[in-house]
Amino acid sequence: MAYKYGVGISHLEFWVKDLEESLAFYSKLFPMIGWYALNRTSFSCGVHEIYFKQMPVQLHDSLGVRHICFHAESREVVNRVGEWLQSINADIIRGPQAMPQYTPEYYTVDFRDPNGFVLEVAYAPDIEL
Repeated sequence: MAYKYGVGISHLEFWVKDLEESLAFYSKLFPMIGWYALNRTSFSCGVHEIYFKQMPVQLHDSLGVRHICFHAESREVVNRVGEWLQSINADIIRGPQAMPQYTPEYYTVDFRDPNGFVLEVAYAPDIEL
């Protein structure tokens, strides 16, 4: 399915426990995968926006989004993210690795951000957007 302007997700708001820690993490991750800063707390890929707010609430396990997957433009991007995650001792769930059970070209790294949110950066040229 091709992208149609005017439909889809407008933005995502992340509530975080420590704004500075989260901004330090995402300000390194996002440029690697083609996102850019709109301002100090907001980032975009040119279509979607993610912004961060520090909130004085307790983390609770609940039903909700399992993870967010960001598209990478190449396997090299996935590898670069994986190397960076290793260099900061991030909680890497899997990868970088091929996942041929998804599609023949699927290549991914899954990890947790400083708040425990599960993220994925995947190269999947054989999936039509």
